[in-house]
Amino acid sequence: MSDFFKGIDPLRFDPDAEGLAFRHYDPDEEVMGKRLEDHLRFAVAYWHSFAWPGGDPFGGQTFDRPWFGDDMAAARLKAEVAFEMFEILNVPFFCWHDHDIRPEGASFAESKRNFDEIIDLFEQKMETSKTRLLWGTANLFSHRRFMSGASTNPDPDVFAWSAATIKTCLDATHRLNGENYVLWGGREGYETLLNTDLGREMEQMGRMLSMVVDYKHKIGFKGQILIEPKPQEPTKHQYDYDVATVYGFLQRFGLEKEVKVNIEQGHAILAGHSFEHELALARELGILGSIDMNRNDYQSGWDTDQFPNNVPEVALAYYEVLKAGGFETGGTNFDAKLRRQSLDPEDLIAAHAGAMDICARGLKAAAAMLKDGGLERARAERYAGWDTPEAQALLTSDLASIAARVEKGGIDPQPRSGRQERLENLVNRFV
Repeated sequence: MSDFFKGIDPLRFDPDAEGLAFRHYDPDEEVMGKRLEDHLRFAVAYWHSFAWPGGDPFGGQTFDRPWFGDDMAAARLKAEVAFEMFEILNVPFFCWHDHDIRPEGASFAESKRNFDEIIDLFEQKMETSKTRLLWGTANLFSHRRFMSGASTNPDPDVFAWSAATIKTCLDATHRLNGENYVLWGGREGYETLLNTDLGREMEQMGRMLSMVVDYKHKIGFKGQILIEPKPQEPTKHQYDYDVATVYGFLQRFGLEKEVKVNIEQGHAILAGHSFEHELALARELGILGSIDMNRNDYQSGWDTDQFPNNVPEVALAYYEVLKAGGFETGGTNFDAKLRRQSLDPEDLIAAHAGAMDICARGLKAAAAMLKDGGLERARAERYAGWDTPEAQALLTSDLASIAARVEKGGIDPQPRSGRQERLENLVNRFV
C-alpha cells in the first residue's frame, strides 16, 4: 500500500457533496434497461495517468512522482498506485502499453522479463480487484528504433522486433483476459515521399495485421482486434488516417470481418472530422469497437489529450454508440492527461471524476434523444421519398431508362429545407 493518495477516500455518488464525488455518474442507475457502469465501461489509461511526466513541446517534466525511474522497484510501485486509483474511482477497466508498465532492458529478452514480472503482479492485483483489462497494446513509436515506423520500417529487423513485441503484448492481454487488443501505428506513415515506397510499406503493414489476426486465433484469444485511426502528428501522413481509410485498408487485405476500430475524439478532430462522424461511419460499416474519450484544444491545432468537458459533444458521440447497440467488448477509455500545471494527486482523481460525470450526462442525454425519437423521425421524413417502389426502382435501373423517364415529364424536383437549425434546437433541449 502506497501513501500517494493518502487521505482520498473511494468516491461515491453524491450530487450535493462539497469535495470529491460523482455528481452525475451513479454506476447503478439504469438507462435503457442497463446500468450506467455497463453502458459506459470506463477505463483508466496507464500511460497518461502514471507514465506521462508533464512535458510539452517546449518544456520537460513538471510532475514529481515517486515511481518515476527506470528500475523494477519503480514499476512495481507504479502498479501499486495504479490499482489504488482504480479502487478510488471504482472503474471496471484499465488499458496499457508495454512501455508504460516496465523499464526498457538492455535487450529484448530483458525487456520481456521486466514486462512479464509486471504482468504477474497485475494478475495478482486483479484477483482482489474489480478492475479488468479493457485492452493491451504495444508501444511501437517512442523508442528511436521506431523513428521510421514499425511494420512499415525499411529495416526488416525493426519489422521483426515489432512482431515479437506485438506477440508478447497479445500473449499478456490474453493471459489477463483482456477484452480487446489495440494496434496504434504511431509512426506508420511518412515524413516525405522522397524516400518512401508507399506500396511496399502498406503491404508490410497489411501483412503484420494479418499475422496478428492469425495469431489471435492460434492462441484462442476471444477478444476483438482493434485499429486506432490517426491522421498525422508526429508523421506528415499516416496510413490509418481515419475510419474510412482504415476500412479500405481492411478490405484490401480481407480483414474487414476480423478487425474493428478504436476511435479517439482528438484524432477525429485532427482528421478534419467530428467525433460523431467517425462513430457514425464506423457504425454504418459495422466496425465500431471502442472509444478513447478526450478532447483537443481547438485553438492549439494539435492533439492535446484533455479530459472531456463538453456535454453536447459527448452526447452526440454516445448517441451513435447507442444507435450501434452499445459497446460489446469495447468501452470508454480516458486517453487523457492532466495539464502540466496540475501537480497534485487529487488533480488526477478530480480529472477522472469530472470526465466520468460528463460522460454520464452525455450518455443519459443521448438515451433521452433516442427515446424522444425526434432526430430519427426527422431523418426518416427527409428520405421518405425513397420508400416508394418507383424510387427504389431507380437503384436497380440504368442511366438510359432513368433519363427516358425524366424526359417523358412529370418530374420537377423542388428543394426542401434540411431544417438544420431546428434539429440543433432539438438537441439543445436534452444537453
